[in-house]
Amino acid sequence: MTHSSASEIGAVLIANRGEIAVRVVRAAREAGMRSIAVYADQDADALHVRLADEAYALEGTTPAESYLDIAKLLAAAERSGADAVHPGYGFLSESAAFARAVGEAGLTWIGPDPETIELLGDKARARALAQQVGAPLVPGTNEPVADAAEVIAFADVHGLPVAIKAVHGGGGRGMRVVRERDRIAEAYESAVREARTAFGQGDCLVERFLERPRHIEAQVLGDRHGRVAVLGTRDCSLQRRNQKLVEEAPAPFLPDELRERIHRAAADICAAAGYVGAGTVEFLLGADGTLSFLEVNTRLQVEHPVTEMVTGIDLVQEQFRVAAGEPMDVPAEIPAFGHAFEFRINAEDPALGFLPTPGALTRFDPPSGQGVRLDAGFTAGQTVPGTFDSLLAKLVVWGRDRDEALARSRRALGEFAVEGVATVLPFHRFVVADPAFTAVGGPGGASGFGVHTRWIEEECTADFAAAEAVPEPAAARLVRVPIELDGRRAVLGLPGSLLATLGTAGASGAADAAGAEGDELGGDRDAAADPGAVLAPFTGTLSAWKVDAGAWVDEGETVAIVEAMKMEVPVRAPRAGVLRRSAEAGETVAARALIGSIEA
Repeated sequence: MTHSSASEIGAVLIANRGEIAVRVVRAAREAGMRSIAVYADQDADALHVRLADEAYALEGTTPAESYLDIAKLLAAAERSGADAVHPGYGFLSESAAFARAVGEAGLTWIGPDPETIELLGDKARARALAQQVGAPLVPGTNEPVADAAEVIAFADVHGLPVAIKAVHGGGGRGMRVVRERDRIAEAYESAVREARTAFGQGDCLVERFLERPRHIEAQVLGDRHGRVAVLGTRDCSLQRRNQKLVEEAPAPFLPDELRERIHRAAADICAAAGYVGAGTVEFLLGADGTLSFLEVNTRLQVEHPVTEMVTGIDLVQEQFRVAAGEPMDVPAEIPAFGHAFEFRINAEDPALGFLPTPGALTRFDPPSGQGVRLDAGFTAGQTVPGTFDSLLAKLVVWGRDRDEALARSRRALGEFAVEGVATVLPFHRFVVADPAFTAVGGPGGASGFGVHTRWIEEECTADFAAAEAVPEPAAARLVRVPIELDGRRAVLGLPGSLLATLGTAGASGAADAAGAEGDELGGDRDAAADPGAVLAPFTGTLSAWKVDAGAWVDEGETVAIVEAMKMEVPVRAPRAGVLRRSAEAGETVAARALIGSIEA
């Protein structure tokens, strides 16, 4: 793969959406590069599209049809004259196939080499590498398990709980923590299914899961001049469904010896892998002090801003520089000043178990002031689609020390106002005053710091009021109509609803597309009153039925799976009886829609 000088990269295509696409657009402008956005139909008016110098349609409404379509992304790069591709995080950011295709197209890939992504993205090989360099590890398998029986056998030897993890997973996808032996088979099948959907492969590892663990990670940067730098630690223990909600840097309340051990292990693993670019080495720290390597994320992390705030190092600019073959512009002694928090502002309702709540943003008033940074992908008047991730923005707050950063966080979160969709703001306002997190008189011993990766599910005592239910707007499908302009054929993309309103939906395919906007299964208030009704928990896709139609089910048994915004939720039988289906797998269903019933 060839690498040009960062100053010679004239244009960068951003193969992503939302706040990370906005982040890269802004970095490209500061670096004097032309920014090129791409977008799915729902994102035609998105903030990253508005801010970029150019934007190209991917002509699709699902991830597979848009941000995961390598051919479409490379075609957009060719049409735009891009020199480089930045993948952001998620989607194809950890795809060795995409990285290789970008290089073969003569473009600069802003990320690690494909071989490195393959090595570290394979959890089995990454674990073996960590073992080779002497990084701390808990008992686990270095090869994928064949079936649930192997997981059960492992648990019988090493004890519970165990973590079942997709070999090619990331971001909490394809991971299940199991604490009861009789739930292992169900958890294994769920992890495999989710891994196949998200990553195309269902292979899973199993390892001993540490009780009440903290999630600690080290930010790493490597260049082609043989240097690997560790830019400090972060704590990302506040999670729901194995996905982070709050992060901070540096990781608090760590003994110097332990912090040094984390730095050394992260550097050794990345050096052994020949790592080039920005990446993160993640660890779990058990309540008993046991430290264990977890995985390497071969990309920029969602939480990278907290490291930037406490080091002054712009990680995206360093990605540009390193991808071009230049040495990183990072001092030998990594600067560290103050403390920073990041609060993910997701469209989820904490009162309903953090269920996603897509919809139209009628108000979006973020805070400002001393020490406050906002990385947002949306603004007022825009629609948050249910097809993609629920992240609206990231509120990042800095202070001279942790206490000052917490005080500023309380003030900033109090100012933040969002209407139209439910958000996790009520949870954030609660947690920055809770002793388990503030470490003032909390249950964590000398430090008082008592949060861990299961704290939200198991110990959070907050009682949140459910947000007002607002129906998700119809999907923003574009109807593409061929036209002739100055003797040249062009394609005009118009909202199907507009064509229907104007009475012009007679154009080829337009009537069907416009009508498709109302094809979701709507909520049924009468059905909700039926004690046997099986209802969709939120707007999403009915991804699978777990029980055959006409079969007997027990109360509480999982009968279906509904998925949206990177979240897979089991739908359980409200009572014992015979299952009748009202919807088919693959259909889009609205929140509280009737998908089946249990006949007593």
